[in-house]
Amino acid sequence: MVRAAIVGLGWWGKTIVESVHGKSEKISFVAASTRTPAKVADYCREKGIDLRAGLDDVLRDPKIDAVVYTTPHSQHEEHIRLAAQAGKHVCVEKPFTLTAASARAAIDVVKKAGVVLAVDFQRRFHPSIAEIRRRVRDGSLGPISFCVGEVSTPSGLAVSAQSWRVNPEETPAGAMTGLGVHVMDGFIDLCGEVDEVYCINARRAAPLVDDTTVFTMKHRNGVISTNYCTLASAASYCVAVFGKNGIAETARPGLDTFRFMPVAQGGPHATAKPEVIEHKGVNPVKNVMEAFAAAIEGGPPFPVTHDQIVHGVAVFEAIVKSARTGRPEKVA
Repeated sequence: MVRAAIVGLGWWGKTIVESVHGKSEKISFVAASTRTPAKVADYCREKGIDLRAGLDDVLRDPKIDAVVYTTPHSQHEEHIRLAAQAGKHVCVEKPFTLTAASARAAIDVVKKAGVVLAVDFQRRFHPSIAEIRRRVRDGSLGPISFCVGEVSTPSGLAVSAQSWRVNPEETPAGAMTGLGVHVMDGFIDLCGEVDEVYCINARRAAPLVDDTTVFTMKHRNGVISTNYCTLASAASYCVAVFGKNGIAETARPGLDTFRFMPVAQGGPHATAKPEVIEHKGVNPVKNVMEAFAAAIEGGPPFPVTHDQIVHGVAVFEAIVKSARTGRPEKVA
């Protein structure tokens, strides 16, 4: 059993804890550190989590194997460095860092320390996405023409003025940082590295943040992926990959339903009965935490590689630049 500490115990930190608390035999959270400990004292007491005075107290504890960070994005590089130098395995919330240079610096420290590094791209870990990945990888979809990602949440409508999430330096390009980064990573995983991006950003309904972001990526293999993200609508997440032999997709509002729509015989408007596979009751956050624990204990390496992490941040950085310039931008 991996003994982990959670650093940053806001709503997402609690979501991570809840994903494995009393449910996993591979990882448990035994300690916590947060900027406002009084707000979570009762929660930690209820969960049997030792609330520490600060990060240093966590990192000095030899009984803690790993640290999971849900802290502001600009702090990730420094926090990863501190954990790695203390010999702790590290899992960090997305985006990994805000610049590719920062990502490379963090990964250099991780490599020197020899610790496991993970990023919480939980959508990769859902079996419906795995089913799409399998059909892309084995060629059964045929050549891929384009992909579409859609992700939405109403969180921007109620975000507090005191939250660091309203700071555009911490959350650039509106919905990109909180939501779009997931579909960006998903299509890097499915379609490979990206050469060029174009992003449009707008504020439509949320009072304190830019809430609607659309970005297109041109992958090096020629595939085009377009992604729609908003912080000002009903919660939903779906992706679709369009191939010569059909469409592999997930159905709104979540990832529970995988569907394959084959190309039908009988003319351009003919349709065929879809293949449907249900994956009910999956918690992909738990899957991330257990994959992290397995890598720590000598099992399969964490599936998001160091190279993918750095490239993903470079793509993210180019998307943020495009939102600012209003032009397509090359990925460095």
